[in-house]
Amino acid sequence: MKIIFAVINNDDAPVVANQLTRAGINVTKMASTGGFLMRGNSTFISGVEDDQVDTAIGIIKKFSQRRGQISAYQPSEGSAPVEVSVGGATIFVLGVERFERA
Repeated sequence: MKIIFAVINNDDAPVVANQLTRAGINVTKMASTGGFLMRGNSTFISGVEDDQVDTAIGIIKKFSQRRGQISAYQPSEGSAPVEVSVGGATIFVLGVERFERA
């Protein structure tokens, strides 16, 4: 068994959650905030059997879109805002030593 943590842009979260659920993959969604742009994200947590990992990751990748966004972050005084790439997904997969449902 594995646990998947996926940090996803809020714009993509409803579709990703819906598609994971349709594939029979249970997911818990938590609100989170990115450190660089300080924008809202959704962190999904899902416990899956080993044979479901590739399916879950495929769905997350397919429905998490990268997009450009103008950043107001200015590393030094007088610098202009720049366009940065946001979205997509950051995915962590960890082994689960024990799982119980109470």
